[in-house]
Amino acid sequence: MAHSQLEGPQLTADEALTAWLEHLAHERRLSPRTLEAYGHIGRLYLTFLERHRGEPQRLRDLGTITAAEVRAHLAERRSGDHPLNARSISQTLSAIRAFHGFLDRRLDTPAPQLALVRGPKVKPSLPRPVSEDQARGLLEETEADPDSEPWEAARDRAILTLLYGCGLRISEGLSLTRADAPLPETLRITGKGDKTRMAPVLPAVREAMDAYLALLPHPLEPDDALFRAKRGGPLGPRQVQAAMQRLRGRLGLPASATPHALRHSFATHLLGAGADLRSIQQLLGHASLSTTQKYTAVDAAHLLDAYAAAHPRA
Repeated sequence: MAHSQLEGPQLTADEALTAWLEHLAHERRLSPRTLEAYGHIGRLYLTFLERHRGEPQRLRDLGTITAAEVRAHLAERRSGDHPLNARSISQTLSAIRAFHGFLDRRLDTPAPQLALVRGPKVKPSLPRPVSEDQARGLLEETEADPDSEPWEAARDRAILTLLYGCGLRISEGLSLTRADAPLPETLRITGKGDKTRMAPVLPAVREAMDAYLALLPHPLEPDDALFRAKRGGPLGPRQVQAAMQRLRGRLGLPASATPHALRHSFATHLLGAGADLRSIQQLLGHASLSTTQKYTAVDAAHLLDAYAAAHPRA
């Protein structure tokens, strides 16, 4: 939407929402999945306002939003056909605040009453890692997958070993290209916010990657994605998640045993082995140490479980 179209109080609320989403897509460069979520929240919010106020909303109307109206919308989201939990309500309010922040900064339409709305208290969720034995079992089970060709089984073992051995996110693992292999002793990884970090590569990770490349039937150019799908295209995150779902089903592991859980396991197992928080923060690429500190709670919980199971007076 051209800048000239963003001026004047006659802009509709829907047009203002579209302008915000385009800003997020082109200036903030958010992922398509995040944009979809924000768009869904924004459309439900505007639909509520139109129904609540009894008429289509324009930009100028959005500046008169009251705290009571926002609370009523959040209450409706919490008790509707698909009720949201406290965390989702908090995320909804955060998106609404971001939308109005854009209207204030770019379209000169502040909504001062929004500052009076408080979100629900959300208990921080702890990471849910798999145990060392479970991680080992998942990696070994890839070779016994009856639904995969040998090269696909080797690929699954390579990507899961990479996530667990280097603490990578799925997107970071899938961003590797053919030029990155054979893997060096340390990988330069670009993570969230375009921040780069160094990830040491264990011999077991290099071995799994070499085994995959030895069986890979698809020729690759240096800039091609390293991990390939069955028909030769780039492997996607959903395919990695589906492979993990099959593996955990055969091993009887809970739904929390996801590819991302291997990253949590990487951090938790390092902490349990004596690594310090600062080092783990750098290895994971966390901007804040407080994010990494969640793993101390996980490690303490495991320690208490072991104590309760082993102590004769427990």
